[in-house]
Amino acid sequence: MPSGKYGRTYHYPFSPGTTSDDRINFDYWNDLQQIKTVVHTEKLDGENNCLNKWGVFARSHAAPTTSPWTATLREFWHLVKNDLGDLEIFLENMYAVHSIRYQQLPHHFYVFAVREADRWLSWEEVQFYAALLELPTVPVIEIENTPGNRPLFEEKLLHKTASAGVFDPVDTATGKLCTLEGIVSRNTDGFHNHVFAHNIFKWVRKGHVKTNEHWTRNWKRASLKHEGGNYVDFNNR
Repeated sequence: MPSGKYGRTYHYPFSPGTTSDDRINFDYWNDLQQIKTVVHTEKLDGENNCLNKWGVFARSHAAPTTSPWTATLREFWHLVKNDLGDLEIFLENMYAVHSIRYQQLPHHFYVFAVREADRWLSWEEVQFYAALLELPTVPVIEIENTPGNRPLFEEKLLHKTASAGVFDPVDTATGKLCTLEGIVSRNTDGFHNHVFAHNIFKWVRKGHVKTNEHWTRNWKRASLKHEGGNYVDFNNR
């Protein structure tokens, strides 16, 4: 059976978008000092999905998902399921609009992690397997070696959070242009599941979720920059 859902990513202490059930890594700086190379990626506003040989799963791995916004992804899974082996492909499902609508979205599904048994594969391996599946990875903001100055590191990261990211986001609640949802930082090397919280960190913008009712009730398909292009949507090619 699957190894379990994606681990809980702890927030940086200076992340303003924490909620009551979020966890904060107050010792993140010491963890970073043990990491040779860090990759910062854009946190996209989608649904965490997992593809493995058993099916397509949402945040919970209790049973495969049957949601309408994973229909095309499940069709894609049928084409690749026999090639996955023990790999579990974690991706951001952008098929449905959540709190952010992206005006320049070229694809609906973005790989951000790959797990094999109890080990999270390196970022290089993530890119390799994503390319084999002809799926993009989440946008890379920066790759850097072990940071040596904590105030400068935090200042630089906060500066990056003020940008719009790469897909021209609009806040669905206000209809106005907005900044990116957040940043996820991870060790570029592979690591075991039991040290997950010491190798991945995130920053999320304040007040990110603004919709009064859950997005699933009246969900809408996210439009793509080039409709009819090379993306995983069997109903709209």
